[in-house]
Amino acid sequence: MADNSYDIIVLGSGPGGYVAAIRCAQLGMKTAIVERENLGGICLNWGCIPTKALLRSAEILHYAQHASDYGLKIAGTIEADLEAVVKRSRGVAKQLSGGIAHLMKKNKITVHMGEGTLTGPTSLTVKGEKGEEKLTAKHVIVATGARARNLPFAPADGKRIWTYRHAMVPPEMPKKLLVIGSGAIGIEFASFYNDMGCDVTVVEMLDRIVPVEDHEVSAFLEKSLTKQGMTIMTGAGVEALEVTGKGVTAKIKDKAGKVHANEYTHCITAIGIMPNTENIGLDKLVEMDRGFIQIDPYGRTKSKGLWAIGDCTPGPWLAHKASHEGVTAAEAIAQELGNKDVHPHPLNRDAIPGCTYCHPQIASVGMTEAKAKEAGREVKVGVFPFIGNGKAIALGEAEGFTKTVFDAKTGELLGAHMVGAEVTEMIQGYTIGMTLETTEAELMNTVFPHPTISESMHEAVLGAYGRALHI
Repeated sequence: MADNSYDIIVLGSGPGGYVAAIRCAQLGMKTAIVERENLGGICLNWGCIPTKALLRSAEILHYAQHASDYGLKIAGTIEADLEAVVKRSRGVAKQLSGGIAHLMKKNKITVHMGEGTLTGPTSLTVKGEKGEEKLTAKHVIVATGARARNLPFAPADGKRIWTYRHAMVPPEMPKKLLVIGSGAIGIEFASFYNDMGCDVTVVEMLDRIVPVEDHEVSAFLEKSLTKQGMTIMTGAGVEALEVTGKGVTAKIKDKAGKVHANEYTHCITAIGIMPNTENIGLDKLVEMDRGFIQIDPYGRTKSKGLWAIGDCTPGPWLAHKASHEGVTAAEAIAQELGNKDVHPHPLNRDAIPGCTYCHPQIASVGMTEAKAKEAGREVKVGVFPFIGNGKAIALGEAEGFTKTVFDAKTGELLGAHMVGAEVTEMIQGYTIGMTLETTEAELMNTVFPHPTISESMHEAVLGAYGRALHI
């Protein structure tokens, strides 16, 4: 008879769950992971990674169609093969999911495939490929993630109304696409389908797109996407969606209060997420707020031995935040079990970078200028446009800017906001600076390599103190 007792059981194998399991195993704990669908969870299979593969294909198509801008000639017609693009994306997801299976085996983590239900803080049943199994542990980490939220009056059907999951494996190329919601998911798919040649309209209820970003980033991105051919409607709401034989009829109330009836071939709803916390035995074990499990800074719930991390807990709902929480929880558990060599640190939610892989990219960390002022901070702000950066001009990517926000009294870096080419790769420089509690002095005295777009990061710091060199 199998020994189904463990030190740690992790429920869910997304970027929070599988990382937590690996760290637990590294710390010498007997570890198991329970997964109902695919190792790697949504991120590797239906989220972060395959969407970036799609966006890369769209980016290559964009460059090919603009080859003449770089002094190149491409003979013949450049067009997208949607089936091949999707096939490549699914191949990338499959490769990485297989990699997670290898990591589980390498770290001697037992994998139970099936639907897990808690029967107590440290016990659960799994119904799956081996029938029903009963598992027990000293500690359990819930990492069940979240799913797309449906419009109450028009749930996704996979044919005309899509969530992000449908949009990654489209049965056909939309001709005229409505995207409801302009957060990261909505804008990324809007950018992808626009680059693929689709007529795209984005509807956002708030007064600007990507509303969590700095207001200057929002304004710049809206101008750029409009220039690329998108229709952007802010301060607008979709009041009704009706699926027809040819597509979708949407009744949209604009910012002036006028209702328009518009026809689209397809619609993507990107209006937020819902935590996967129902029907898994959590009701009497944890406190919840709108379905999200409430935790302390290390991941503990109100029930001793029961922990939670990732998208089923309060935001921001980002893969890298989930992974970091997984490590923190694993180390806190190891400490409770007597390991004196680990020293877990709670997550600093003010220093979590956010990235959106539209065209142009956007990336940010920390406070926006408006949030800093709302918090009563006196600020110094520096903005440096990419048009003053030699590498950006050489790449043909001179649209964009870097913005920094400092505390005027202490020099503390409060936030950084970027839009343009490769900014998602550069934002980590500012994130490290914030983690090290840097001030403007250290950043000014750092040598940035030339020629790189990252020089704009240095110039934005200099600019906040009236010392920018190239503008």
